[in-house]
Parts: sequence; structure tokens; C-alpha cells
Amino acid sequence: MNMKDIGFLFKMAMAMILGIASFTAYADAETVKANLSRLNVPAGFTVDVYAEVPAARQMTLGTTGTVFVGTRGKHVYAVVDKNKDYVVDKIISLMADLNGGNGVAMHEGFLYVAEQNRIARYAVPDFDLNPSFKMVREVVYDKLPNKRHHGWRYIIFGLDNKLYSTIGAPCNICAPKGLEASIIRMEPDGSQAEIYASGIRNSVGMDFYPDTNTLYFTDNGVDMMGNDIPPGELNAAPEKGMHFGFPFYAGGKARQQKWKDKKPPQEVTFPIVEFQAHSANLGFKFYTGKQFPVEFKGNAIIAQHGSWNRSERVGYQLQRVVFDENHQVKSNEVFIDGWLDNDEVWGRPTDVLQMPDGSLLVSDDYNGVIYRISYDK
Repeated sequence: MNMKDIGFLFKMAMAMILGIASFTAYADAETVKANLSRLNVPAGFTVDVYAEVPAARQMTLGTTGTVFVGTRGKHVYAVVDKNKDYVVDKIISLMADLNGGNGVAMHEGFLYVAEQNRIARYAVPDFDLNPSFKMVREVVYDKLPNKRHHGWRYIIFGLDNKLYSTIGAPCNICAPKGLEASIIRMEPDGSQAEIYASGIRNSVGMDFYPDTNTLYFTDNGVDMMGNDIPPGELNAAPEKGMHFGFPFYAGGKARQQKWKDKKPPQEVTFPIVEFQAHSANLGFKFYTGKQFPVEFKGNAIIAQHGSWNRSERVGYQLQRVVFDENHQVKSNEVFIDGWLDNDEVWGRPTDVLQMPDGSLLVSDDYNGVIYRISYDK
């Protein structure tokens, strides 16, 4: 190992130490509001703090406008806006006994919550959010790998009425076993579970292209390969049975040294977009609303959580992927940035949710807040 390699590893180790130290505490809402002026926001757009939700991760919208919010901890929250004026009335902790309740999705009156080891659903009354949700828990699937590394699940329902869940590889790079490193799908009651796509290291974001049942998902590449490799990914999986490369490919077409000569079990599908290495692309949504300018229709707005394993930090922003009329990627550009300011991190975008009026909510698990992005001509 030469001195350059040693220097890089030292910087990487320090980044890890500093990252762990700085990514644990939440700022109060007033501090976050004061920092909003540091964001670079396109003309006509406004970013406000919508709600304070500790460790806010995946979000889903209920039938009455309540926003349900998962976390990587024990809680799932309900953010209530009774009169639909986009001013939050109250925030309720629905449950506090979860094993990493990151994934949330609504379907036919049920709130689905994906924990590290299982998926359960809860009958959600439209008129009352105060019952003991633990008492109405119905576990629909309990065979998720109960491993903490990459154990936060992301869930979504498709137009096929099936529930999709990401399952990360329990390692930086290794040979996955069973359901690991895949996206699975099942019926709403948990039956007929199957692997939909494989070779996926750590996806924490999925959405379906508008009016189609083509699944798109982000994926995070292998760590500790250098500052600029491998790239992060946005992938398309229009049909069951596709393989996306991991661990034979570390990200994009990059190969990790120990896996570079090993042959994948089938043809590999490569990403439709490659992002800057270690920018940590997580939750996203295809924009279908009418509030934003018309050129945003069909764009993917992606939360880049930001790097922890790079000598100089990158990410901490919202990315915008533009598609043409043939559903092909036209461009990939920054939408809003500034949560990384002069190498100081003060926010980490995590997930994106579209609201009925066409505004977007963005969760931030570093500050424990949810932002609202609106547009005014």
C-alpha cells in the first residue's frame, strides 16, 4: 500500500468518525427555519418547515390527508392537518415498539409498516388516531431477514395491487443469501411472496412511473472503494426476474477487486442514471401534480442523503431527473441544494412525498423535520 492509499484511508476513517459524531443530534425547528436561507432554491419555489418529527424517514399519505412517517427506530408518527390548510395541528406517536419501522404505505384503509424483520398492517380509522395501534396489529409477513446492516425497509404498492419491499444486503459486499439484496413483492395479505428483482445492494427508494407499472428504484453502491467510485444508481425494472449486478458489480459498471472476475448468474441490467459516488440517493417521487411548472411533470425528485465515507462530503440535496415523452432520461440536475454549506452539514434529505395540492414534502432524519416545497407563480 502506497502513501497515497494510506492517506485516503486515513481521511476516510476520519470522515466516518466525524460523520457518526455529527449525524446523531437533531436541531430544534427554529434553528432549522433560520437555516432555510442557506438553501439554493429555484425562483418561484419556497421551502418551509412543515412538521417536527424525530428521525423522519419514509412518508405516506392517508385517505384524509394525514401523513404517516416511519423511522429507523421504534416509532411511527401521524402528522395531522385537520382543516387541510397545510399547517400541522398535531403530531401523534402511533406506536413505540418497532424493530426499525422505516417503511410505511397506505392501501385500502390499512397502514402498512415494514420493520427490519416483518411487515404488519393496521386498520386506520378516518375519524380517530388515538386507539392502541399495537392492539390492531396484523402481521402479514414475518420472513424478512432480521439483520441490522441495511435493515431499513422501504415499501410501496404498485398498480398491480401488490406490495413491494426492498431488502438490503447485510454487508458492504458479500454473496447474498435467500431474500437478501432484492426487491420482493406479495399480495396485500402477505401471501404469494416472491423475489421481483435481485442484485440490489441497498435500495431505500421506489416509485412507479406515472400511469404505468414500471418500477424505478435507487440503489447505493459499495463503500470503501475510493472517493469517486462506484456511482449511485437509479434503475428501472419493468418486469420480474431482472438482475442489477450486485455483488458482481459494485455500482454502475465498476467492479470490486474480489468480485471483478466472478460471473453473474444472468444478464445484468445497468442503471438508467449514475449519480455521484456516495451521494446516497434514497427516497424519491415522480411528480404528477399541477402546482409546479409544467416542465416538472414526470420528473423524478430524489433525496440525496449525503456521504459518510468520502474524504470530501457530497450530496445533501434534492436531485431532479427529467424524462422525455418516450420515458427516456433527458437530464439529471440539482433541484435544491445547500444542506451542505462550506463542508458543514446541517440537513439530510431522506424521502419525498407529493401532497394533494401538488406541493412536496421532504423528510430530514438529521434535523427531525419535514419540509414543504411549494411553488407560487
